[in-house]
Parts: sequence; C-alpha cells; structure tokens
Amino acid sequence: MRKRIVTFVLPWLIATGCVFFGLGRLPLIDPDEGRNTEIAREMKDARSFVIPLYDGMVYLDKPAFYLDLVAASMASFGENETAARLPSAIFGMLTLAMVFLFCRHVYGQRTAAIALLVTGTTPLFIAFSRIVIFDMALTFCVCAALLAGYLALEAGERPAARKWSMLTALAAALATLIKGPVGFLLPLLGLLVYARIERRTGGSRFFSPANLLVFFVPVLAWFLAVTWQRPDFPYYGIVKESLGRFTSSAEIRRGAPIYYYIPVIAGVFFPWSLLLPEMILRGWQQRSRAARTDRMLAIFAIVVVIFFTISRSKLPGYVLPGVVALGLLVARLFDLAMESPAGGSARLIRRGTTFFAMLCGAAGTLLAANQLGFLSVQTLFHIRKNEFEVARVLFQPLLIALLALAVAAAGARLSGSIPAMLAVFALPPVLLLGAGIKQLPEYAELRSARRLAQSIQARNPTGAEVACYRCFPPGLPFYLKQNVTVITRDGSETASNYAIFSLQKSSQWPAQVVHKTDAEKWLGAKDQPVFLLSRSTELDMLMKDLATLRGVTLRELTKGWWGALIPVQGAG
Repeated sequence: MRKRIVTFVLPWLIATGCVFFGLGRLPLIDPDEGRNTEIAREMKDARSFVIPLYDGMVYLDKPAFYLDLVAASMASFGENETAARLPSAIFGMLTLAMVFLFCRHVYGQRTAAIALLVTGTTPLFIAFSRIVIFDMALTFCVCAALLAGYLALEAGERPAARKWSMLTALAAALATLIKGPVGFLLPLLGLLVYARIERRTGGSRFFSPANLLVFFVPVLAWFLAVTWQRPDFPYYGIVKESLGRFTSSAEIRRGAPIYYYIPVIAGVFFPWSLLLPEMILRGWQQRSRAARTDRMLAIFAIVVVIFFTISRSKLPGYVLPGVVALGLLVARLFDLAMESPAGGSARLIRRGTTFFAMLCGAAGTLLAANQLGFLSVQTLFHIRKNEFEVARVLFQPLLIALLALAVAAAGARLSGSIPAMLAVFALPPVLLLGAGIKQLPEYAELRSARRLAQSIQARNPTGAEVACYRCFPPGLPFYLKQNVTVITRDGSETASNYAIFSLQKSSQWPAQVVHKTDAEKWLGAKDQPVFLLSRSTELDMLMKDLATLRGVTLRELTKGWWGALIPVQGAG
C-alpha cells in the first residue's frame, strides 16, 4: 500500500500542486496574460464569441476558441486572475492525465507515474499551465492527436484503428481552432514522418472521407463565420499571419538564430535537459533496439524543433508539445535504470546527477558572489539593465534553491539510489515555489499593469478617459475595467498584427485610436478631462508642452510610467 502511494499518488499530488498552488495569487503578467484576459473579458461583455475584441478593436491574431473558454470561466467565477488562468490549468491536468494513461497502456504503471512526475515538474509545462496563454490548450490537443494517431497506426487493420484515427482528426481540428494551422501540421508531420521511417502502413487512413469530415466541419464553420463578419480575414489569416509568420521574421518581429532552440530547451526543460545530450547520443547508437513508441516520441520531438527552427517566428513556448514528448523519453530512461541499476541507463543518470550537483553549486556560488558584491552578474552576462532590475528580486530565493539542490543532488549521487536521483531532478519547482513565496509577487507586479492601474485610479477618481501616448500596457484595460485610447503612429503599441494590418488599409481609424500627429487636436476637442499616460522613454516635447499649456505636472506613477490628468482646454 505504501509503495502504491509513493509511485502513484505522490506524483499526482506534486504535479497538481505545481499547477494549482496559488494560481490566482499573482497579478496578470504582461504582455500575454494581460492581453488575453482583457480580450476574453471584452468578448464576454459584448457576447462576441466568434470575433475576439481587444480594447474595442477586432483582434483576429488568434482564433476565438481558447478565449471563449477564458470568457466562460470569468462568467462563472468572476473577473479575476484565478478564473482567467483556470482553463490553462485544466488543460495542463488533462495533458498529465493523457500522458499517464498513454504510458500505462504502452509501457506500464511505473513509467506512467514517472512520466507524470517528469512532465509535471518541467518549468515550461508548469509556467504555461499557470498563465493565460494558448499553448497549454494547444499542447493537449496536439499531443492527443499524436498519441491517438500512433495508436491508430499500431492497430493496423483492426477496428480500433478507425476509432483512433477519427480521434486524431477531432483533436487536430480542436488544435486548429485554438491556434491555427500549426494545430494540425505538428501532429500530422510527426505521424507521417514516423510512418515513413518505420515503414508503417495505415497513414492514408488519416485522410479518409470520414476523418476529413470530422476535421473540416468545425474548422470550416469557424472560418466561414469569421469571414462572414470580417471579409478581410482569409487574406490576413492565410497570407499575413500563417505564411508570414513562417517565412518572414520582419512580418512578425520574432526572428532568432538557427541554434535558438538549443539553449531554450536546455532552460525550459531544466534540470531534465541535463540528461539529453547523452540520451541523444545513446539513443542514436541503440535506435534499432529501441521500442517503437520511443522512436515515435523522439521523431516527434525532432520534428517540432526542426519545424520551428525553419520558421522565421520563434518563441520558447512553441516547442512545448515536443517538450512533453521528451518528458516521456526521460521517464523511460528512469524506468530502465530502476529495472537494471547496473545498466547503461543508470550510469547515464548518475553522471547527469553529478553534473547537476556541480552546476547548481557553481551557479549558487556565482549568485552569492553577486549578492556580496564580489562581481556583477549583469556585467558578466551582458544583461540589459531593465531586465536585470526586474529579475534581481528573485535572486535570494534562487540562491537558496541552488545551494539546496547542490547538496541534495550530491547526497542522492552518493547514495546511488535511482529513486533518490529522480526525486532530486523533480525538486527545483517545489523549492523555487517555496523559497520564492514572498519574492514572486513582487517580481510579477513589476511585469504587470495592476499597480499602474491602481496608481492611475488614485489620481483619476472621476474615471476620466485614459489615453496612452505611444505606449499601451496590455493588461491596463482589464484592471481599469475600461477601454483606453491609444495615440500612435501605426498601432504597433497594441502588439496586434491584425490591428496594424487594419489601420494600414483603413482611411478612417476607430475612435479609440488616434494618430500621433492628431494628438493635440484630439485633446483640444475633448469636453472632458483626459488622463494621459506615457513611458519615460516617450516623454517628448508634445507631452511636456501639453502639461505646460494645461498647467499640470507630469508625475511618475510607477517605475518608468508617467502621467497627468489633462483638464479641458480653457478650464479653470
């Protein structure tokens, strides 16, 4: 009974805690959380469930499905951080349940429990299960399509193959409704490459009329519904957003070097990533003896990395589905090591644990030297001042966690126990959440619009219109509970490619967007006060002249943000 609790219940408790502990404690972090939550709030209030809205403007950068779920959560549980994050947390737990069930089916109970622990303690997985972002929902659907498709290929000509292939089509359709074409491309490429390499028959079944119907009915229904209301959507969605995102970094402004995902995976999969270099080498050498499921997971992880490496648009979260596949492979490694403590897998883990202890010790020593003033981490690693100032509030809990991990890893290595080493590798998120319980809220506040909104409300008790001059804090409308006017040159401050696209082709801008050259005229025509907001870097002559002419003083609201309540021209 005790062994069952340790091998089954404990991994679930740890993973659940990592996902749900203090889910609503931190403010919404900009840019993604603030923007996505505000979009969902506006969709809820406007009952616009097909066309997303952001600051009163149409937002077609992403499909509405995930945002509808966030809107439904806030309608049920209130307009707060917990309700906004709940859909991601639920999709995170659904992904863990799927991982567990799949591994138990193809590998066994112990591998399933380890896979649950590895995946549930991966930094990228924890982060995206706890924030308002599309990627966790996308990952669940992509992995569901992949794993169902694999089971369909394994079923061959048996009746079960039809059921699994239809589930693949449905999961791919939902993934497409969450984030566009990438939702079906990733699992389809992974399955077809696997089938080709392994010479598995049955790949054509995914394109059967029944499966195509299951896929296209919901996808085309959404596409036609959006196009009916916004006729420019097909060109924008297919050409500008999908093809442009993949082929042009200038279009999306997220270019990165070809090796981008090597350090990214090392960080977002830490500390399990310390095992990857030797795992890759050993896996290649023994590929002919590996289980078919192992090869499928490896192929999929490689496909994901290559796909987004080729793409001109790169962000760390894009590889989350591949990280889940890597988590299952690491679980297999630990299971084989437990099965044969003297084998190659166990030796690999022992070497990885030794390196883990040394790395944590070295990083902890470096951070301690920075805290004591012996050296500057900022100078040593060329970290930008603003980023360093925001991150430094986490240095104390990080130092505690690193030193504790170094000691724990050294102890586990000396014990020679594979379960002890597994526990040490799963320890970082638990330690960081515990050690940083006081500092994490301060870090989040520095990256959130909540404190700024509170400062504006304190200086704007009448709730006058708020205008952002050449800036736009993404979460500000959510915390103000009102739209804001954006004074801009091209709409880029909204970080919405569709907004920029719409403004470029429109001769008449929407009321809440004012061209920079018309700012003074727009303010002069207002018959009510306006609270004007700007970043310190954008305090140009117009802002200063307006303050002088209206007899007001620009004041710093929070670090880097300045503003003033501008009275009606000629008033008092």
